Amino acid sequence: MPLYDYHCAACGHRFETLVRAGGMPACPQCGSTALERQVSAPVPPGRSKAIIASNRRAAAREGHFSNFSQAERRKLLG
Repeated sequence: MPLYDYHCAACGHRFETLVRAGGMPACPQCGSTALERQVSAPVPPGRSKAIIASNRRAAAREGHFSNFSQAERRKLLG
């Protein structure tokens, strides 16, 4: 799953998120889907797994489990 940077046209919030093919993210602050995809800086080798893990933990805290497998969901939800 690619990691993209977004700018929310509604509230101006900038964020990055993992996006599944065909998926449409929403702004984590206002929930708007009026987003502009930004050009992302390249990730140095060895850092991308840490960034992805961090974003997955943030998504789990916010209640977004679509990026997790069924087994991972069961483990997270206890």
